[in-house]
Amino acid sequence: MAIYNDHKDIPGNPSTAKTSKIRLREKAKADSLNVLSVDDWKFWKEKGYIVIKDAIKKEQAKETAFFLWEFEDKNSKDSSSWYSPPRAEMKMKELAGTGMVEVYNHQLLWDNRQEKKVYESFVDIWGTEKLWVTIDRANLNFPIRKNYEYKSFIHWDYDPETKPQNVQGVIALADQTDLNMGGFQCIPWLYKNYDTWKKTQPKDRDPFKPDISELEDRIVKVPLEEGDLLIFNSTLPHGIRPNYSNKVRIAQYISMMPAEEENLDLRNYRINSWKNRVAPKGHAFPGDPRKLEQKKYETAKLNGLGEKLLGLKSW
Repeated sequence: MAIYNDHKDIPGNPSTAKTSKIRLREKAKADSLNVLSVDDWKFWKEKGYIVIKDAIKKEQAKETAFFLWEFEDKNSKDSSSWYSPPRAEMKMKELAGTGMVEVYNHQLLWDNRQEKKVYESFVDIWGTEKLWVTIDRANLNFPIRKNYEYKSFIHWDYDPETKPQNVQGVIALADQTDLNMGGFQCIPWLYKNYDTWKKTQPKDRDPFKPDISELEDRIVKVPLEEGDLLIFNSTLPHGIRPNYSNKVRIAQYISMMPAEEENLDLRNYRINSWKNRVAPKGHAFPGDPRKLEQKKYETAKLNGLGEKLLGLKSW
């Protein structure tokens, strides 16, 4: 189907469109916001990202994190179990070694997607209740050690020249307050000054990877606590920072964008992914060659909100 090809050579998640037909919300007043405050909204517009505290319960975050250790067949208390060769080749080489967990449709991931505060946070960002959630994976980012190194990187998942109407996000499943841990980093200055900056760049530059040699001091490392949700504009350059601590960064990737219920190919693809526990196919999504989701776990149960966020039922 065409939706697979849409993300064949770019990093973005193919479970939703590359850009929404509906533009991101431009303005918001206090009485129109569910979760964000007016100050939160101002920060979001200025910096290109926002942290929503306690978007899911800490117990829920712990349970999801415990599952990820089980899924990866690793022991959280035994670091000798953490390091092993990748099960599948990552076409997006920058992500190799960063601890992506190729699980997409487990019940616990869907429970977090169906959490009311998570959903209402994205409603605040978009200004519409009719949303679809991305079918995305999780992350166990281990401390760097010999033969298991990776470099810090900054990128865009969507070419900013196309002015994508899209957002992305991540839920912290464990505290990430130690800035030496692998976690989210970004360059809000470049988000705000992109049009001026690009005039100083060569015409043949990589549209997905900015040259940050002169922007190192503008990188912001964002601390998160267990249960926090971070949402960021897709035009914000971002990446995973190296983990130089002795702790493991644990997270679930999540986003929402306006539903495209008339796009039957995409809708059916999403429903099939959920029902049959099928991983998205794309440049940054190698999937799990073990097919453990299909073999070991049942189709996730959805509540009324979850059915609409998937596309199983219409808004």
